[in-house]
Amino acid sequence: MKKLMAATAACALFAGVAQAEDIKLGILYGFTGPIESLTKSMAAASEAAMEEVNASGEFLDGTKVSSVRGDSTCTDAAVATTAAQKMVTSDKVSGILGGDCSGVTIAVLTNVAIPNGMVMISPSATSPALSTLDSKGLFFRTAPSDAREGEVAADIMIEHGVKTAALTYSNSDYGKGLAEAIAKSFEAKGGKITANIAHEDGKADYSAEVASLASAGGDILIVAGYVDQGGSGILRAAVDSGAFSKFELPGGMISDTLTKNVPNGLNGSFGQVPGNDSPGLKTLGEMSGGKFDVSSPYTPESYDAAALMLLAMQAAKSTKPADYSKKIMEIANAPGEKIEPGELGKALKLIKEGKDIDYVGASNVELVPPGESAGNYREIEVKDNKIETVKYR
Repeated sequence: MKKLMAATAACALFAGVAQAEDIKLGILYGFTGPIESLTKSMAAASEAAMEEVNASGEFLDGTKVSSVRGDSTCTDAAVATTAAQKMVTSDKVSGILGGDCSGVTIAVLTNVAIPNGMVMISPSATSPALSTLDSKGLFFRTAPSDAREGEVAADIMIEHGVKTAALTYSNSDYGKGLAEAIAKSFEAKGGKITANIAHEDGKADYSAEVASLASAGGDILIVAGYVDQGGSGILRAAVDSGAFSKFELPGGMISDTLTKNVPNGLNGSFGQVPGNDSPGLKTLGEMSGGKFDVSSPYTPESYDAAALMLLAMQAAKSTKPADYSKKIMEIANAPGEKIEPGELGKALKLIKEGKDIDYVGASNVELVPPGESAGNYREIEVKDNKIETVKYR
């Protein structure tokens, strides 16, 4: 009798949802600004997950999902906050995918998401500060913290025989957090940071910053910046002046535009960016239909962010953030049947049947407290003026 009553109640819940209006998810990425070369692919991947869910017909008994795009600019907290506020108050979104860069993500989370009880899942905000910010259980990220990237960067430099390094970073939440993580990990392994200097984005000339870095010396220059802003400016000035011949390039610098922005002088440089070589990544590439590039940083994580949000709604039988936020960690981790890209319809059906799933997606999703990726990295080198993957970590 209990089973019958439970089944009846479950059916009633789903029946109620089926009569609900279709929902919207906000996509709050930097369509302009220092990582705009990445966000077109990121947004298309997030929308691909929505399209896959819609095509299945299994989401909350036929509820459809659409996207609302907003420009975070990556760096302007006021603009990002305004865009997020519009999503919540005017567009009536059920969740926000983003932000993308750490500073705007912290601003939106603090000023919009928490006060309005709105869930955010970021595919690319990596500042360690987000690990300790009390989000009231509303913030998650499919990208790992820069605390982990600092360890990976240090390992790579030590393996390349680097003993001393000058370090420059974007004067932003992302740059500060990443620079601190790299310096701490590198020095813990016996390396020495000769200089640790911030740079402002948007300048036309970085010769003064490079001169200061060069005077400190080092086997290599670490550039913890943005590829479409000051990071590339620093690299051009360093190459033109001959101040450094090799560079360590963290995730914000890894993009197809890197060698277009800096066409010479990068061969032999190396770095890391979140990534993996999982079967799910290959599948997502086959599914892309040319709409996005799975090798572009944070694109797999963007698909996974949207997928996780929608699967959590199915598990909660609700599109209300207060309900489905409690299901995200459960959906992302074992136990349960492993789910990869292309299997969202299957996952929705399994959830509806009361079965457990373990969403691994395209980026080998595993969320650790407080709700962030455990972290997989793709190690790259610049060879013949092209970025090549050399291994995964």
